[in-house]
Amino acid sequence: MTRSILITGCSSGIGHDAAHNLKARGWTVFASCRKAEDCARLQSEGLISPRIDYEDGDSIASGLAEVLDATGGRLDALYNNGAYAIPGLLEDLPVDALRAIFEANLFGWHDLTRRVLPVMRAAGAGRIVQCSSVLGFAAAPWRGAYNATKFALEGLTDTLRLELAGTGIEVSLIEPGPITSRFRINGRRQFERWIDWRASPHRAQYERLLARFEDKTPDRWEMPPSAVTAKLIHAVEAPRPRARYYVTVPTHLGGAAKRLLPTRMMDRILSKS
Repeated sequence: MTRSILITGCSSGIGHDAAHNLKARGWTVFASCRKAEDCARLQSEGLISPRIDYEDGDSIASGLAEVLDATGGRLDALYNNGAYAIPGLLEDLPVDALRAIFEANLFGWHDLTRRVLPVMRAAGAGRIVQCSSVLGFAAAPWRGAYNATKFALEGLTDTLRLELAGTGIEVSLIEPGPITSRFRINGRRQFERWIDWRASPHRAQYERLLARFEDKTPDRWEMPPSAVTAKLIHAVEAPRPRARYYVTVPTHLGGAAKRLLPTRMMDRILSKS
């Protein structure tokens, strides 16, 4: 029986690359998407694609049920991946926007993970991998909503790892940094939905932010999604997976700086990002 993995957020980017590469390695991959049309596209690519939307509890329950029906009630690995950002200053961020992004980037992940845990406990083994970010431990301005969800994810995951010690269920965080994806495009859509920038005292700064949305130049340290998949493969296949996997140069530098530099100096560095 082949090993099975459920990967969320597979419509593009990190999830899409992970799904195809794990399938090529012999895994039975369930590549979920939020939208039914994306699921249909992935099915045409030869993947099994249940619909799971972290902001829709019913889809979490039905999507996982579809996976377990196909595997006979077993799941070897879960990769929580789908997330988005709402660019903007915190003083311009509506509370409803913060509630919405926590539902998508944290609460839905927790819901799915809790549903998977009894399955893994019954098997006495499993891997849970969470896709976090360099912004999960090094905050940057204009990204407060996303920072908050990833900082929360790091604490949640560290606690889960401690609580599952000795069960055979291993828990890992992947912290990518800049990766080629639709993240910026999706972020602009959320920005336009939630941020009333024209009424902000920082309108001139927002106009510069909008110009950056139009800039298609890759980030200086940007890496392809396959760089994240390489870490995922180790997390789900190695006998002793790591608690954390740094991917890009900014993540490695950010981790070192966080450990070594005073907070005021870190503030000066991060305020320029």
